[in-house]
This record gives sequence, C-alpha cells and structure tokens, in this order.
Amino acid sequence: MLSGDLLILKGPEINSLLAGRELEIIQTVRMAYETHARGNSSLPHSLFLRFPDNQRDRIIALPAYLGDDWGVAGIKWVSSFPGNLELGLDRASALVVLNSSLTGRPETILEGSLISAKRTAASAALAAQILHDGRKADRVGLIGCGLISFEIARFLLAGLPQIKHFTVYDLDAARAEQFKRKCRKAFGEVEVEIAKDMKTILGSASLISMATTAITPHIDDLSGVAPGSTILHISLRDLSPQVILSCDNVVDDVDHVCRAQTSVHLAEQLIGNRDFMRCTLADISMGKASARRRDAESISVFSPFGLGVLDLALSKLVRDLGLKLGQGTIIPSFLPEPWVEDR
Repeated sequence: MLSGDLLILKGPEINSLLAGRELEIIQTVRMAYETHARGNSSLPHSLFLRFPDNQRDRIIALPAYLGDDWGVAGIKWVSSFPGNLELGLDRASALVVLNSSLTGRPETILEGSLISAKRTAASAALAAQILHDGRKADRVGLIGCGLISFEIARFLLAGLPQIKHFTVYDLDAARAEQFKRKCRKAFGEVEVEIAKDMKTILGSASLISMATTAITPHIDDLSGVAPGSTILHISLRDLSPQVILSCDNVVDDVDHVCRAQTSVHLAEQLIGNRDFMRCTLADISMGKASARRRDAESISVFSPFGLGVLDLALSKLVRDLGLKLGQGTIIPSFLPEPWVEDR
C-alpha cells in the first residue's frame, strides 16, 4: 500500500482469514491484555451514544492505542440494537478504523461485528483456561443463544477440547433451537441440550457463560451453582450486586468495568469501594495473582467490560493477514494530496 491508500476488509473476508485460528486469536487477546497491564497502551473510557426515551439501544465508541510490538491506534464504533432481531438482523453492527501511530492517518477499515464477537469469545475462552484450569469442564452451560454465545462455544471447544456437551437457554425458544442446529452443523459431535429454564443451566455445569441483552440484573441466587464453579459474566448485567459481592471477582480492567451500571458498578455503589474485585485476568496470566481465591470452593466470576485494545490487536492480525494473502480492497489515493508544500 502507498501513502494515502486505504484497505477495506469486509465481513466474509474477515471470516475467511480467521477461520481455524481460534488458538492464535486467544493468544493474541492474552498478549493484548498483558501489554495493557504493563501500561503500554492508551485506553480512554468508552463513549455511549444513547437516544431520548430509549435506554435499550446504544452506539459505543471505543478508542485505543496499543504499544509494544503492536504500534497501532484506532477506534471501534459499535451499535447494539436488540430490536434488530425482530427484523431478522443481528443485534450488533460495527466498524473498526486503524490509524498509523506515526502519522495518525487512517489506513484500514474493517467490518467490526465479527472482530468484536471473536475478541469477546477469545477473552471468555482465555478466562476459562486460566480460572477453570484443572477443573472438570466436559459440560458447559450457556445463557443466551445469540452470536456471541455461538462464538464463545467455538472458542471454548478450541481452548478446552475436553468439552463434549453444551446445555443452553434463551428466553426465545426458537433462538435456542436455531443455536442448537448451528452448533450441530459447525461443531460436529458436540452434544447440545436445550434447558427448560435458567435454573437448570445454573445447576448443569461448573463452567457457565452468560451473554444476554439484559440491561438490569435478573439473577440473585447462585445456590444451585456447584462450589468451585466459574461464571463467564460476559454481558455484565445478569448478576445482582449482592451475588457479585459473594463471589471471587476477576475483571479485565478495574476502572473500566465500574461504569455504565454494570453489575460490578452496582456492587461498587452498594458498598462504596472496589475491594471485592480481587485482580485482573492479566494479573493472573502474568503470575502476579493466583487463579482462584484461597477458598477454592468459591464461585469465580469473570466480568470483562470489553477493552478497545482487544479490537485493535485482532484487527491488526486481520489486516496483516489480509495484506499477506492478498485479501481486501485497496482504495488508492483515498486521502487528499497534502496541502503543505514539500520543503
């Protein structure tokens, strides 16, 4: 590419470039987390664009810079419109823009919903590997049967190949049936069982993932969850603050996750401090904290806010693969000629 050119990577191209690279993506996410933990990043708070008289829909801007060997800056602009499901559309849509960290000039535009889904799923699988290490994980419970849960299933199967069975639940029975069909088609021999209610899910496995569109907590009792279980609290607003306070809490970034009325944010407001969050996932992966609390029978909860540095890391991987393999469309001379004269 020449200076002023712009690379565009569409959804089908991104799917093709990332197919079968789940373990590489999990490692990419781990490295991005650790780069951020070392302070070699810039991560402003996400900006939420909401609409008058409508708290359900939102568009979020996630700007970030990732240093070390990444050297990439950019932004993800992602919308969440749950009503799209009734129109036969995906809930989320997104773009990622990558800028040169040397000149600031935009260099790449990528379809962002796949990037977002796969980095989210990879972070969930990484947390499962780290927090659930050494514990039986042949069965997984999945609450929510959308794209994010489907990608989480894909990445869990890659990261924890001992998994043989998914028990799933969704408020919409038809979505649960669709999820089951898609899993059978994509994942072959894995068994998928649809639970009749959420209580069944909570008692079905010691590894549970929650990826819903809930905007307020709706789970206030974990008495049916086995001691020593791990909950991947991906949608951030399923567990009541009281439940959060009763668990061993690991997050991706303490400051970021205490925003936007997440369950963790509500727990902070309830007691007035953040002491209930034991550490970040990177603290554990870098050997600064143990995988679990000393009382190993406690329930471990991973609540990731979803960091823009992960979107940049995965987008850079896709961009580099696209250039190497000749994928994507290069728009020449996208940027105007410099107005300043050569000196």
